[in-house]
Amino acid sequence: MNRTLLLILCDFLLLTLLALTDWEKAEPAKQAPPQTATAPADGSGAATPDDDIVSVMKLSLEDERAQRDELSQQLQTTQSTLTEREKALAETSGSLAETRQKVDMLSQQYTAAAADATMTKDQLAQLQKDLEERKAEAERREKELAALEKQQAEARAKIEDLSVTVRVAEVEKQQLRAAADTLKVQVEAERQERIRVQETTTQLAQGVGQLADSSTALTKEIRENRPINVNILFNEFLANRVQTVFTGTRPALFGVRDTNVDTRTVFVTDGRDTFALLHISDTPFGSLLETSWNWNTLKAEFRKGGYRSEADRLTFLALDPRVAVLPVTAGQQAALGVKAYPVALEPFKFTEALLISNGGAGYGEVPFKLDPANPSYVRMDNRLVRRLFGDFSPSRGDLVLSKTGELLGIMVNSEYCALVNNFLPSQVIRTGADLATRPTAPQLDDLGLRLKKLPLRIQQ
Repeated sequence: MNRTLLLILCDFLLLTLLALTDWEKAEPAKQAPPQTATAPADGSGAATPDDDIVSVMKLSLEDERAQRDELSQQLQTTQSTLTEREKALAETSGSLAETRQKVDMLSQQYTAAAADATMTKDQLAQLQKDLEERKAEAERREKELAALEKQQAEARAKIEDLSVTVRVAEVEKQQLRAAADTLKVQVEAERQERIRVQETTTQLAQGVGQLADSSTALTKEIRENRPINVNILFNEFLANRVQTVFTGTRPALFGVRDTNVDTRTVFVTDGRDTFALLHISDTPFGSLLETSWNWNTLKAEFRKGGYRSEADRLTFLALDPRVAVLPVTAGQQAALGVKAYPVALEPFKFTEALLISNGGAGYGEVPFKLDPANPSYVRMDNRLVRRLFGDFSPSRGDLVLSKTGELLGIMVNSEYCALVNNFLPSQVIRTGADLATRPTAPQLDDLGLRLKKLPLRIQQ
């Protein structure tokens, strides 16, 4: 317990005992001495009755006086006792008031001491908490100091290593400077020699430049006029051909007829647009000499490996109504990973061409001749075909490549090849599932009329 609180409690108990003590003391009553009868001194005889009465009256008077004196004395004693008691009572009342004041003060001091003790306990807890935080902070600072000392030691070691490196570099620098001074002399001598050589080289370069220009033009001309081996051309064709699948439906005499056509062809470009080249026999429409139908649906799809992509339209070219193309986007060509064959700008440079039958079933070199009456076609001399692979004869839909690897055209029948040098359309049929709303029979009839206007031997 707090020492101050113990002293306060002791003072409070002492004052309480003083306030409760009875300070009045009872004083014993004073008794008067007994009265003795006095005999006559003259020793006379018996007293007379009057004398007895007087004596009795004297005695009674003396007793009365004694009693009165005693009562007076008792009264004085009582008054003095009463005065003392009143004084003691007043003193006691003052002491009691002072005691009560002290009790109140001690109570307040006790309350303050109790609050002070509670406050001291909270402060002690706070001090304990602060002490723990300071200890934790000190430990953290010690760890940081240890880490900094470690980093400082590492930095000092790095500085020492760098100092050694710098000293080595200084030595190497001095050596290099000495070597550079030596090289300067050698470079100057070589520079003078190079100036002399350059003058000679300039003279030679002028002559070589002229020779190079001539050589470049000559190389280009040789390359353009040098035929490529047909085996190489055919192998390239196999790598670049694309599977083209058509599916469609049309009315028939009894219900609806489904048609599926699967062919293989290559892409052709005029430098701006790219197309897949086909003969009408490689499409669901078959032949323009048959009855024209209003098709219900038509779908054209490119396939190679696991990739598939659709074409949005089928275009029949103005150069021959049997030649059709499907447009190819740059994204489709890139995804398929094939090249597009350019159209031949000089189709008559060679007298022979490479004919590839049925999408790659066979190939061979075929001589061809111009037909002055039909400049858009060339006549293939199929009697002189030199077969290099497979057993075949030229037929419609076969592709013809020039000896320089360009596309010459497509066979429209077994004898004539249509020269493909443009992609002007005559009829366009949109693919989709809504062809019933867009009749195709009039378009096919128009193509049939165009075919009938051609020479008979080209029609066949």
